[in-house]
Amino acid sequence: MNWTSRSQSIRCPPRNASINSLNPSGKVPILLDGNDAIIDSVAICQYLADKHGQCTFRAGTIERAHQDSFTQFATDDVESCLWTVSKHKFVLPEGLRVPAVKEACRYDFDRAIETLAKRLGSKNYVMGNTFTVPDLLLGHCGGWAESIGWTVNDAIVADYISRVRARPAFIGTYAARIQA
Repeated sequence: MNWTSRSQSIRCPPRNASINSLNPSGKVPILLDGNDAIIDSVAICQYLADKHGQCTFRAGTIERAHQDSFTQFATDDVESCLWTVSKHKFVLPEGLRVPAVKEACRYDFDRAIETLAKRLGSKNYVMGNTFTVPDLLLGHCGGWAESIGWTVNDAIVADYISRVRARPAFIGTYAARIQA
């Protein structure tokens, strides 16, 4: 397998031998750039945003600090609830799954959505009119929540997630993923 090709798309399941050779945790996705493998989806998103100068503010600016705060919020407060529920549905060995964890995670998710509504206010995106990496992450989380049967009960956040997911880049990427 040629890992140095920039245009190569490799689809491997988690913990596959090829994946394990690049990421000791066996997790996907992995971005291959030249001879380097970048692991962790948030690191991949931020790397690509920085590399191409899009969907991000320049490192070392106050705007970037606020953006990074939203990125941490997206992963710590929103995504963590969804990931924990998913682990207890299909990732963990059956003997370790605790179905009741879904209720506790839903409680935390709803609190995170309330916080997001307050932080978002009337802005189009978390950083105002500029679409950034945390918007990408939060839009993904909105779809993930929907896939496990959760609705976003706050109108401000529901409208925000719809706005993020209605962007042409999102629609095109989602369509490409379904076709792959």
